[in-house]
Amino acid sequence: MKVGFLGTGLMGLPMAQRLLNANLELIAYNRTTEKLIPLKEAGAEIATHPQVVIQAAECIILMLTDAAAIHSVLFSDSSQELAGKTIIQMGTISPTDSKELRDNVVAAKGEYLEAPVLGSIPEATAGKLIVMVGATKEQFQQWLPLLQNFGSEPLHIGEVGTAAAVKLALNQLIASLTTAFAQSLALIQHQGIDVELFMQILRNSALYAPTFDKKLSRMVERNYDRPNFPTKHLLKDINLFIAEAQAAGLNVSGAEGVRQIIEAATSQGFADADYSALFSAVNPK
Repeated sequence: MKVGFLGTGLMGLPMAQRLLNANLELIAYNRTTEKLIPLKEAGAEIATHPQVVIQAAECIILMLTDAAAIHSVLFSDSSQELAGKTIIQMGTISPTDSKELRDNVVAAKGEYLEAPVLGSIPEATAGKLIVMVGATKEQFQQWLPLLQNFGSEPLHIGEVGTAAAVKLALNQLIASLTTAFAQSLALIQHQGIDVELFMQILRNSALYAPTFDKKLSRMVERNYDRPNFPTKHLLKDINLFIAEAQAAGLNVSGAEGVRQIIEAATSQGFADADYSALFSAVNPK
């Protein structure tokens, strides 16, 4: 079976490399061709247009920025090529968008399932991502061996839309926890309290989350280079979460406050930086 891969950015590249490591035949496309060089050197076939991938592969994995990019790739001039193909959407989009994509793919006589992942570049490289699947039971069983290349125990959440919802809920926690930690850390610094003493207390409490230590040195040093996840993507995800939560009748005032912080970081020039740059948004120099 030949697998297609559309979108080889920060996460897509190591994920595609996992498939090559498993000796799967791979054809890949990325809008920025330089990002395809490692895959080409590892033996992947490189396409000059997404339609070439869709035509050549039986299964096409998507790791694209958003639903608009997916629509552009799948339906601009190649929807007729989707018949008999399976589309596996692994990026972060809304449940509403994922269901619409499913309907459009099915209308083109293809199959669609969603499998968003939790984790960053180290987990993608090691094949230790948490893979959440929205699909029929039959689709889940059929594509389980392929998905296990990204994480050993993919989880069947439910039908299409459910995995997308779980991913948004988790990314909302990323945004909120990081913002909350940045604010607490900033107050500790401004009060002249030893940061390590504060962290010792935090680590021994029920309030602790491992992400705090992962972002601590970046925040203290204000070093946001070489991002595992850029701020602009977190902004996209919090916007998706707020839209879905509002549609469900939830009070989103807390999430809207977090969005303001992320927007501030973006406006300060940290859009492409690691999202730990939220620290500079709540604690400007």
